[in-house]
Amino acid sequence: MKRSMKNKGPLSGNVRSAIPGLGKWRMHVDEYWIKGEGYFMRKVVGLFVYVIASWLVLSCGGGGGVQPPPAELSVQLSANPTTIGAGGQTTLSWSSQGATSIIIDHGIGSVAVSGSTAVSPSATIVYTAVANGSSRTAQASVTVTVNVPTGSIKSLQHIIFMLQENRTFDNYFGQLNQYRGTQGLPQDVDGLPGNASNPSYDGTGIVPAYHIKTMCAENQSPSWDEEHFDANRYNAASTTATMDGFVYVAGKFSLDTGGAEIQGIRVMGYYDDTDLPYYYFMASQFATSDRWFAPVMSNSMGNRIFSLAGTTAGHTYPFKTTLTSMNIFELLENNNISWKVYLTPVLGPTDDPEDTGSTYLFSFQPFASQHMDKIVPVSQYLTDAANGTLPAVSFIETSPGLDEHPGKNVQTGAAYVATLVNTLMASPSWADSVFILSWDESGGLYDHVPPAPAVKPDNISPIDLAGHVPGDFDRTGFRLPLLVISPFTKPHYVSHNVADYTAVLKFIETRYNLPSLTNRDGAQIDMTEFFDFVNVPWKIPPTPPSQPTTGICDYGNLQ
Repeated sequence: MKRSMKNKGPLSGNVRSAIPGLGKWRMHVDEYWIKGEGYFMRKVVGLFVYVIASWLVLSCGGGGGVQPPPAELSVQLSANPTTIGAGGQTTLSWSSQGATSIIIDHGIGSVAVSGSTAVSPSATIVYTAVANGSSRTAQASVTVTVNVPTGSIKSLQHIIFMLQENRTFDNYFGQLNQYRGTQGLPQDVDGLPGNASNPSYDGTGIVPAYHIKTMCAENQSPSWDEEHFDANRYNAASTTATMDGFVYVAGKFSLDTGGAEIQGIRVMGYYDDTDLPYYYFMASQFATSDRWFAPVMSNSMGNRIFSLAGTTAGHTYPFKTTLTSMNIFELLENNNISWKVYLTPVLGPTDDPEDTGSTYLFSFQPFASQHMDKIVPVSQYLTDAANGTLPAVSFIETSPGLDEHPGKNVQTGAAYVATLVNTLMASPSWADSVFILSWDESGGLYDHVPPAPAVKPDNISPIDLAGHVPGDFDRTGFRLPLLVISPFTKPHYVSHNVADYTAVLKFIETRYNLPSLTNRDGAQIDMTEFFDFVNVPWKIPPTPPSQPTTGICDYGNLQ
């Protein structure tokens, strides 16, 4: 039977002529056609697919036109352990496949595509890791459960301690009773007596306490010898404090150093709530003490070393040698309790060689150098508070220009502290934190209460008093202001129990069940009297007044 062209088979002549090389297959096609149309179709279609595929590959320059599928993207996140106690740590670990970057929430941020980090959440929390790669994302989460006991000191997850510079209780809070009276609060503070005074520099007259006009005044020395003469002008070695040498010591310091205020009357000045409204409000709403002392009758370095270690290892004057004795942060580190030291940047020139804008933790070596990752700028404190990632224990170091040191503007320093406290009160960290604020030593300013007897920290007597007033570490320094700010603070509370600020060490040791560093901190009150852990009085914090910074700063405008 004769077939028309369109019935000659599955490939027309036009198709055969369009594909080079098919002409020579014609005789084979006729042969296959005889064997049956179905068989022919299978053979030709298979051959056709092979030829077309080969032609496409060759025309695309080999195998380069075929793109492999994208790599698999995945991320894994785990915690060990997944359940911790209050103040405890856990380690987050993560790994990934095909990721170019990973971000973990709750303040951890961008991390390597695999790794681990220690975290210390204050409450049960879900951590999520988000991996990015090839325009895709993958994520993994893990829950860390925090068992937080209620109604006890263990409700506190963050202890923040800060020391400003060189103020006595009478200099700052001597008028606290008058302010509390205007607020309808009990006037039970041992403040500045109405007849407070000191003999004049030349000993012929009396200099009464007065409301000082300037927010800054000339400096004076609070070193070992000078503080002992402050306590007893005519017998500095005596343990009987007559509290009559403040004016004399300040006048002599100005005379010896070329200062202008050689009468020394600046040390009898005091501030009140019109100058420091923020501090007066916080001291009255939260808690303070009228028996809170510096650890030693000396200047900043010795007292600040006491705040870290409960001892100076025999030093009464500034020193450059390193200390190997245990400090509170080493004790915390050894017990896997998180901590940080936050450094305030220097604002303006220094007028005291001890004003460094750094930290005396660097006196403890090699420990400090081995933990530089935990000594960070104060900006990190603001971030940690806002993110709820504060460590268990923090120490905020002050710096010149913001430290309220004599010679500096007290309002500027108070306004700076207000930003730190207000940030905490407005953050999620407020619910389980305490901010303890004090000042490191008297600065040579007047206070009417004598230093208190104290337990010697160890068996090391002063090693640097040759040619100086004799003495030992068996007395505190002078009284200092104190603020205890927390949702758990008893409202309007005033403690009358004698303590120096190594009590903060005792408080940390009590909270975390740690041994005492020395006999001195071991003998302190544990500070639990300041708190009501059951009723949480300040769950919603009060709204403090703003701290003005417009007062005059004029060394010559005292009265």
